[in-house]
Amino acid sequence: GHSHDHDDHHHDHSHTWDATLNKDGVPLTLAQMEGVDVAHLIEDIDGYLCELGAAQIRDGLHVLGKVPAGEALIDMVCALVRLPNLSVPGLPAGVAAALGIDWPALQDDKGRRLDHLPPTLAQLAARTPVTRADAFDTITALGRQLVARLAACHFDANAIDAALADVLPGAIGVEAIRQTLVYVCHELVPNLARTSEEIDNLLKGLAGGYVPAGPSGAPTRGMAHVLPTGRNFYSVDPRSLPSQAAWRIGSELANEVLARHRRETGRLPESVSISVWGTSAMRTHGDDIAQIFALLGVRPRWQAESRRVTGVEAIPLSELGRPRIDVTVRISGFFRDAFPHLIHLVDEAVHMVARLDEPPEQNFLRKHYLADLKHDMFRQLQGDTAEQRALYRVFGSKPGTYGAGILPLIQEQNWQEDADFATAYINWGGYAYGRTDDGTDARADFRHRLSGVEVALHNQDNREHDIFDSDDYLQYHGGMIATIRSLTGRQPRHYFGDSHQPDNPAVRGLKEEVLRVFRARVANPKWISSITKHGYKGGLELAATVDYLFGYDATAHVVDDWVYEQVAETYAFAPQMQQFFAQSNPWALNAITDRLLEAAQRQLWAEPKPETLASLRALHLRSEAMLEARGEVHAKARQP
Repeated sequence: GHSHDHDDHHHDHSHTWDATLNKDGVPLTLAQMEGVDVAHLIEDIDGYLCELGAAQIRDGLHVLGKVPAGEALIDMVCALVRLPNLSVPGLPAGVAAALGIDWPALQDDKGRRLDHLPPTLAQLAARTPVTRADAFDTITALGRQLVARLAACHFDANAIDAALADVLPGAIGVEAIRQTLVYVCHELVPNLARTSEEIDNLLKGLAGGYVPAGPSGAPTRGMAHVLPTGRNFYSVDPRSLPSQAAWRIGSELANEVLARHRRETGRLPESVSISVWGTSAMRTHGDDIAQIFALLGVRPRWQAESRRVTGVEAIPLSELGRPRIDVTVRISGFFRDAFPHLIHLVDEAVHMVARLDEPPEQNFLRKHYLADLKHDMFRQLQGDTAEQRALYRVFGSKPGTYGAGILPLIQEQNWQEDADFATAYINWGGYAYGRTDDGTDARADFRHRLSGVEVALHNQDNREHDIFDSDDYLQYHGGMIATIRSLTGRQPRHYFGDSHQPDNPAVRGLKEEVLRVFRARVANPKWISSITKHGYKGGLELAATVDYLFGYDATAHVVDDWVYEQVAETYAFAPQMQQFFAQSNPWALNAITDRLLEAAQRQLWAEPKPETLASLRALHLRSEAMLEARGEVHAKARQP
C-alpha cells in the first residue's frame, strides 16, 4: 500500500493503506486506528464500492439473432454510449457537463468528497450527493432515465426535447446530449434491431451466398460503429499499428506499471514480461505493442499521409527521464499469424536499444545483453549467433500450433508443482520470432529470459468479458507467473492493465482484479440468475467459471480461502442452485464439487471449514449417485 496523497495523479487503485497496518505489517482494528486513517479508509471503501457498482457485466449469454428488448435494450444502449463514438459525445460526460460537473475528475478517488455541489445536480439527485461516487451514480442514473424515456417513445427522435426537459430541467448546454440521443435514435437502436441478421447472414453464407463485410472492434469501447453484427468482419491494416491513440494508451499503461512498482518496492523493475493477443491488437489498434515500445523507450514513426508506421526511433534518455526497461514478450499463435510486421518491429526496437551507446544502468536491456554475451549459454557460439540469441525477446508457440499448454494439466489433474506448469509453458511457448527467426526452437533461451523477470503483465481492453470467462487468461498470464515462480523461487509481481476506459487506463494487482471480477460478476446474484436462464449451457458456464478460478489460483496463487467458501455457498449449497443443477445439468454440479474438493486437497484452499468440506463431500457423492441413476458411465472417476 501507500499513504494516500490527493495530489498523486498516478492513483493507486489497490485500496490498501500503510495506515491500516502496524509496524509488523499486521492489519489494525478500527479501534486501533487514528480518526484521519479511519476517514481515509472509509473514503477508499466508498470509492471501491462505486467501482463495483458501476462494473459492466453480461446479462446472461448472447443468443444468436436475438434482438435485445425492454430493460436489456436500455442497458445495452447505455453501455454503448458510455464513451464517445467517433464524433458522437459520450452520454455520461454530456450529462455531467450540462450539470456543471467535470466528468473526468470523477473517475479517480471516487470516495473523495465533492469540492462543490452544483445546484442543478443537487435538485435532480435522489439524495444529496456528498462524494464523487454519489455524483457518478447520479449522472449515470440520469443518463439511463433519458434512454428509458426514449425507449417508452419507441426511440422516436421527436421525443428527445421532451425527454431532456423532463429528466434535466434547468440544465444548460444540452447540445452534446441531444447529439448523442439523435445518434441513439437514428443509428444505434436501428443497428441493434438488425441483430436478427446474424441468422439471416449465417444461412446465406452456408448457402454459398455473399455475407456483407463490416469492421471489427469492442462496441462498448467507443466502437459502436462496428454494429450491426452478423457481418463478415475485417480487422485492421497491420501496418497502421500501433495507432497514435494506442501509443497514448500504451504509454500511460507503461507509466502506471513503473509507478506502481516504484510505490511497492522503491525502485523500477529491470525486466518485465507481457503476454500479447491478436484479437486484442485488432480491437485496440496496438495498445500492448505501444506499451512494449514505451517500456523500451522507443516511439513509432508514422507516415503523415497514411498514418502507417514506418519504423521506430529511440526516445533520448533526457526526454525519457528513466532507464529503458527490458521486455520479454509471449505472443499468441493468432498474433503470430495476423501481425508478422509487428513482430519484426519489436525485434527492430530490441536490437536498436541494445546497441545504443548508453550506461547499462540507464538501459537495462543493454545491461542484460552485455551480461548474456559473457554467459555460458552464449559464450561458445559464433559472434552473430550469440548476439542474435542474446536478443531473443519475442516468443510464441511452434509454427502452426496454438495455445499455452497449461489447460490440459489442469483438466486432467496432471500436475503436482510449479515445475510441471513451467515445463509445459516453456515447451509450448519457447519458440523465437523476429526478423530472421520464424519459430526457432529457443526453449532454453525462453527459460533464461523468464528467470530474470520481475513483473508479469497482461492487459484487458474491454468489459465485454473477464478473466474467469476464458481459460486463455489463466494459461498465458497464470502460466507465465507459475513459470517465473518455478525458475526463481519467488512470486513475481503480477499486474493487470485495464484500458476499458481509454482516457483513464489503470494498472491493478492481479489479485485486485480477481476480487473485482469475483464480487462484480462471479458471486453477483444478478449474473447467476441471468446465466441460469440458459439451462444446460448456463450450468456449463457456472462450472467453467469455477474451473478458471481454480486454474488461476493453481498457477498464480491469487485466490483467498473466503472466495472458495463463498463459491461453495453460492454455487453448490444454495437450495435453488441445487434444484437448477438437478433439472438442467447435474454434470455441472458434480464438476463444481469435484473442483472445490481438489482445491482443498491441493491446499490452494488452505483451511476450509470442516463443515464446508463435509457438506461438499456429501454433495459430491449425491451428485455421483444422481448421475449413476441416469445411467451415466464414467470412464475415469476423479478422486477428490
